[in-house]
Amino acid sequence: MESLISEQLAQYIHDHTTPEDAIYQRLREETYGQLQDPQMQVGRVEGRFLKMMVQVIGAGRILELGTFSGYSALSMASGLPADGMLITCDMDPEVTAVARRYFDESPWGDKIEIRLGPAIETLANLEGEEFDLVFLDADKENYCKYWQAVIPMLRPGGVVLADNTLWSGAVLDPKEDSDHGIVNFNKMVAEDPRVENVLLSVRDGVMFARKR
Repeated sequence: MESLISEQLAQYIHDHTTPEDAIYQRLREETYGQLQDPQMQVGRVEGRFLKMMVQVIGAGRILELGTFSGYSALSMASGLPADGMLITCDMDPEVTAVARRYFDESPWGDKIEIRLGPAIETLANLEGEEFDLVFLDADKENYCKYWQAVIPMLRPGGVVLADNTLWSGAVLDPKEDSDHGIVNFNKMVAEDPRVENVLLSVRDGVMFARKR
C-alpha cells in the first residue's frame, strides 16, 4: 500500500528498528521477485512490532487470517514460547507453498499450521477454541465478519491486531468496496463495548484492540 509518510521518514523508522534475520531478507527478496502483489507482505517494522506484541502479552496461541508468503506468521511464531502454536489461514496454495518452505527452514516451523480455504469456513471449524492474539490481514470487505467471529474466540485480555486500517488514506474518502470495508470495520471496533482500542499509524495502519 502507498505510504502515508515520506520516504525519508519511513527509512528513518526502518533504520531505528531492530534488524531482521537473514531468513526474512530472503523471504522478502523472493516475494518481491516472484509473487504478485508483493506489497501485501508486512515489512521489517511491522514484523518486529508483531513479534514484540506476542512477547509483551505472553501469547501462546495465535490465529492469523491472511498468510500470504508468511513474513507475519514467521515473525509472530518467533516470539512464541516453546509450546506455542499459530494457525494461519489463506486461500492461495501458491503463496502458502512459499510460506511453508520458509517455515520449515526456520526454528519455529513446527509451531505453525497452515489451513487453506475460505477464512469464514476455517473460523467456523475453530469454534470453541481460544486464542491470545488474532492478526487480521485478509480481504478487507469481510473484516467486520471476521471481527464478529474472532472476538468470542479471544480470551479476556487477548488482543486483535488488524492490518491496513488506514488503507493508504482511503478511509477519509472511501469509494471502493474495500475502502468501505475498512471504514465500517474501524467504526465497529471503536463502538464495540467488548474491547478497548487504539488505531495506530504503523505502516498502513494497525487497529489494536484488547478484549475487556
